Amino acid sequence: MNNWFKSGSPWIWMTAGAVSMSLIAVLGLLLMIAWKGLVYFWPSSIYQYEVMQQDGANTTLIGEIYDSESIPSKRLTDQGIDLRGHNKEFVTRYLIKTGNREYVDLDFRWVLETDIVKREKPAGLALFERTKNGNFYGYVENVVEDGNPLKGDLAEHLDRLIERTSDLNDKAMELQNDEIGSINYQFENLRLERRALELKGKLDAAAIERIEQHKAELQTEYHVLEKQLFDIRTQAKRDKVIVRDMRGELVELPLNQVLDFVQPNDMNFVNKVFHFLHQIGKFVTDDPREANTEGGVFPAIFGTVFMVMLMAVIVTPFGVIAAIYLHEYARKGPITKILRIAVINLAGVPSIVYGVFGLGFFVYILGGSIDELFYPEALPGPTFGTPGVLWSALTLAILTLPVVIVSTEEGLSRIPSSVRQGSLALGATKAETLWRIVIPMASPAIMTGLILAVARAAGEVAPLMLVGVVKSAPMLPLDGNFPFFHLDRKFMHLGFHIYDVGFQSPNVEAARPLVFATAFLLVTVIIGLNITAIGIRNHLREKFRSLEH
Repeated sequence: MNNWFKSGSPWIWMTAGAVSMSLIAVLGLLLMIAWKGLVYFWPSSIYQYEVMQQDGANTTLIGEIYDSESIPSKRLTDQGIDLRGHNKEFVTRYLIKTGNREYVDLDFRWVLETDIVKREKPAGLALFERTKNGNFYGYVENVVEDGNPLKGDLAEHLDRLIERTSDLNDKAMELQNDEIGSINYQFENLRLERRALELKGKLDAAAIERIEQHKAELQTEYHVLEKQLFDIRTQAKRDKVIVRDMRGELVELPLNQVLDFVQPNDMNFVNKVFHFLHQIGKFVTDDPREANTEGGVFPAIFGTVFMVMLMAVIVTPFGVIAAIYLHEYARKGPITKILRIAVINLAGVPSIVYGVFGLGFFVYILGGSIDELFYPEALPGPTFGTPGVLWSALTLAILTLPVVIVSTEEGLSRIPSSVRQGSLALGATKAETLWRIVIPMASPAIMTGLILAVARAAGEVAPLMLVGVVKSAPMLPLDGNFPFFHLDRKFMHLGFHIYDVGFQSPNVEAARPLVFATAFLLVTVIIGLNITAIGIRNHLREKFRSLEH
């Protein structure tokens, strides 16, 4: 036994066990997040309950079982709640999502099992996903197309009309965001152009006439597009569905407010799988709505990836140049040691400090100076002197710069000095040796630093709250208007979206599954970015492997 301990085998097994437990914990956490997030998209059964109130009257509830928990019976009886002869130690209560917000006080309701007189899962119960006021539950009584009630398979008619209305809504949104949005963008540019000419003293009668003529042309085009938009919206409002809700009342739902219609009690397993995949696709590609508690997260995905890629473009050259200087050119002295210590210490600075620095230096000083020099016509409204995606990328570039520098230096130190000496002996200059030999051989290490930088930057939230991220961004940083990349705009981020939905949401119960779904999506995005970078690194490693020999 003594020899076994001296051999070091116990420490090897302990290390292997610790690594295995860490992997199991991480995988378990990911599986838990995935399960709690993805189950939100599965079409749950809709139940109809007969519930007895404390006053003895019965009421009808229609909804989905959202959650359940066991509560000690004594706690409830001490609160004066009648458990109706329930003599077990615990009693189950269910959280039921009832929807129908405009007619019911609570979107979610806790119901004790002792109060449930009857529970059934009738066929024909429908769930309507709407653009506002959340889901609506009830029985489809009739479908009205252009004022005419339809007969036959109402579900088939409803699917057809919802698809038609959805196409019209998409067409209206595209017209409003693209063509009308482009005209509004040109109107703003004309206003700024007139203001710029006025500040320079060049606003003469000819310039005013040219600007006014252009505005008149744009106004004419705007009225034509506006009429088309109103016509499309009128067509989208044409049809409606009549639903009997849990109060027994008939309610008219305009189909221009209905995004989806499903009858989960009538669906088989295959249909549920297809609907599940369809809902995940909508979550990834749609815009958020209802204070981010419903809809998709596409702007947050785009903002996260766009900001991380911009950060990578900024941090890589600066990190590599700094590492090359420290390793290849700087003399081994106290100044170099101080620089290395400073780089290492920068890696330990709290991220919120970088956010404060970014707000003070990049936004107020640098951005304000850019506005005064290049955008005086827009003042006092800021252009770059306000938080935006560019300042967010620069702030995270500084935050992750030490990682790239240290990783690149380690890669440079692994390259044998004989390689450099051989290149110099053959007549190459030091710059040519670095560019053609050293940097290609160190490129896998550079990619390793970039991978670590991307992983950290994609998950940072605190500094972004100060330098560019917002709850809801009306426009993406990329569109069809020149110069196409609008680095001054604010953006949405998956990390901040998780914080906002989880802690700032007006409807906590509805938002809880979206927190897990968005967290799982953020991890997926980071893994995807890392896999891409790892693939590039492996390709570079194989490409320049011959140089190592």
